[in-house]
Amino acid sequence: MSLAQAIAPHLPYLRRFARVLAGSQSGGDAYAVATLEAILADPAALDRRIDLRVALYRVFLKVWQSAQPRVEAPVAPGQQDEGFARLEQLTPRPRVAFLLAAVEGFSTAHVAEALDCSEDEATGLLTEAGRELSQQLATDILIIEDEPIIAMDLEALVESLGHRVIDVARTHKEALEAVKRRRPGLVLADIQLADGSSGLDAVNDILSEAEMPVIFITAYPERLLTGARPEPTFLVTKPFNPDAVKAVISQALFFDRRSHQAGVGSVAEAS
Repeated sequence: MSLAQAIAPHLPYLRRFARVLAGSQSGGDAYAVATLEAILADPAALDRRIDLRVALYRVFLKVWQSAQPRVEAPVAPGQQDEGFARLEQLTPRPRVAFLLAAVEGFSTAHVAEALDCSEDEATGLLTEAGRELSQQLATDILIIEDEPIIAMDLEALVESLGHRVIDVARTHKEALEAVKRRRPGLVLADIQLADGSSGLDAVNDILSEAEMPVIFITAYPERLLTGARPEPTFLVTKPFNPDAVKAVISQALFFDRRSHQAGVGSVAEAS
């Protein structure tokens, strides 16, 4: 298989990533073309020892960092990508790390390879991006969780990001009553609740009345992998990594704002 044939399946994804990073399709395509030109001029720039898609993004990001002023294309009125203004406010390197993980679905290890840095540095960049996004997207959050210690940990985590916990519900009934009192901007929900009721049922009832992103934090992820879970939804498995929860909160809120602007949803999973 030729190099061109090997790269071709990854180009639509690269163009998507470039569009979001640059703020417009024309600007993104200018970077994508420059990336291909760099590879044609020096095929060794594409490191074939790592995943080919990751290697392609690594070349792209080197082009992005070194040639941005030269390849930037003018943006026509109304052409700028929805949500770009919010992303543009992020520190550049954390912004790239966030997009690699949230838009492209890269693992932390692949984010590190694409950015040519250590996994620890990549984790730090993702944490910083989540913190900066949370400052922009602070909202009211409902926690549906019957384990007091886990609920306290989640409440502290959410508040550390600048969000407000409006209530902690332990049952289906308490969750519905909480939403009647004050509508949240995000729900964090367990599945198995204290009285034997279902957090999934509670979420479905809540979403029948209002739209909002939902993150399920559960030890029973298989119950959400039946195709019947509400969309858009996000999944974190217990025992959870606090950094993973922070990242998914930022992704859920970011994509929720973009979906209301552009009419699309998103699904993500973390462990």
